[in-house]
Amino acid sequence: MSSLLSMRDVAKHNTPNDCWIVIHGKVYNITSFISEHPGGELPLLACAGKEATKEFAKIHAPSIVKLLSNSALIGDVDSKTIKDSDIAVIQAKHESTVVPGEKPPLEHILNIYDFESIASKVMDKAGWDYYSSGADDEITLRENHSAFQRIWLKPRVLVDVSTVDTSTTILGHKSSLPLYITSTALGKLAHPDGEIAITRAAYNEGVIQMCPTLASCSLDEMISAKQPGQVQFYQLYVNGDRQVTYDIVKKAELGGCKALCITVDAPRLGKRERDMRNKFSAKPPDLQKKDTINRNQGTARALSKFIDPSLSWNDIAWFKSITNMPIILKGIQCAEDAILSLRHGVQGIILSNHGGRQLDFARSGIEILPEVISALRSVNAPKSFEVWIDGGVRRGSDIFKALALGATAVGIGRPTLYGLAAYGQAGVEHVIRILREELEMCMGLMGVTSVEDVRGRMDLVCTRSLGEHVTGIPLDYLNNDTYQKLKTVGFSKL
Repeated sequence: MSSLLSMRDVAKHNTPNDCWIVIHGKVYNITSFISEHPGGELPLLACAGKEATKEFAKIHAPSIVKLLSNSALIGDVDSKTIKDSDIAVIQAKHESTVVPGEKPPLEHILNIYDFESIASKVMDKAGWDYYSSGADDEITLRENHSAFQRIWLKPRVLVDVSTVDTSTTILGHKSSLPLYITSTALGKLAHPDGEIAITRAAYNEGVIQMCPTLASCSLDEMISAKQPGQVQFYQLYVNGDRQVTYDIVKKAELGGCKALCITVDAPRLGKRERDMRNKFSAKPPDLQKKDTINRNQGTARALSKFIDPSLSWNDIAWFKSITNMPIILKGIQCAEDAILSLRHGVQGIILSNHGGRQLDFARSGIEILPEVISALRSVNAPKSFEVWIDGGVRRGSDIFKALALGATAVGIGRPTLYGLAAYGQAGVEHVIRILREELEMCMGLMGVTSVEDVRGRMDLVCTRSLGEHVTGIPLDYLNNDTYQKLKTVGFSKL
């Protein structure tokens, strides 16, 4: 049905079992969506029967409403009937431990862990838990970085390293270092500028941004924010409705995105307890009965609602038929699937376990890398077939190790968000500068002067312990001090 409704009509539908809201002049019945909302039920219930555009826009891109079914749209609201009392206002529960003005100057930040520590103190708890959460016991989350520490370096000396060049190309596009900013959801949880700040930072530092499907900012906003000559890739979660997927792909292509990176490791959503735990502690509003709340939710939970679990190798041909963008498969986790990717005619792969957020005890991208490179060489894969990795990169030496094992480039996700949360766009830029400076230092001390001098140089690294998951290496105090332990459920206050 489609009609002009007054706010008085909308206000009558303000319960968990009958919930309407107004967004951008449209009235939606979100009753069936409440338990699946990425941010949990409570924000929606606080907007029940109200005009919610302002609260919606704080985090979401306008296009996100398209994820609702067509039947959810009731009609248009008569704007003349909207009063100030009809506008939803959600009081943010900002659990910050940093006193304003106490944050250290940006120039005092020396490493990526500094950003993570500050972000954990300035972000809302729900946002922090969403960004930092991993699957189950978070073993893979931590292993992603620990694996890099099982690779040791074999420096060469008496080499002229007065000039060291970290620049390279990714899919033929210039980059100031072999690093790109990978896709991460809901950037406005970190900063009001969200992904637009990341776009600007990427340009200023000369690296490529992978624009996410589930961004807080719209794709149009990210594309509009890019500068002449700036390169963007697009990350795609495949929607079960192929027409929706087609429209998204064409929009990215027409917007100038230079690659389509299809996420293939999320046919179902991992169990992210740190994120889900938030829903145990919140007190329901008066209008909701306690026994109607499904507490097993979290900011990530709704992803499985829209991602097509039937996605298979048979779909690759269709993607190739609808776009001229190079296709990269994001989330390859073994050599066998790397070979299948090559045989299906894509232009590259990303070795990734989704930041440790999907399947706990999945191996890290850096551990998988040597066997993938070996398998590709055994079938004479062309040099144009690129292999990227993401997950756990926290030092310039991590980038060096990935290059030495054959990677074209590495992606960073959480470090970008932590820099954004702590210092906005300037923080993202500083994250990249730190990694560039560390990589340049590492290259010089290793006796190499260009990225091509490093790539595939297995003689520069010792990987004997890479596949061993119990080692006696020195403790990583920065990582251990920053990591916040998972906790069991607490007692409710009586």
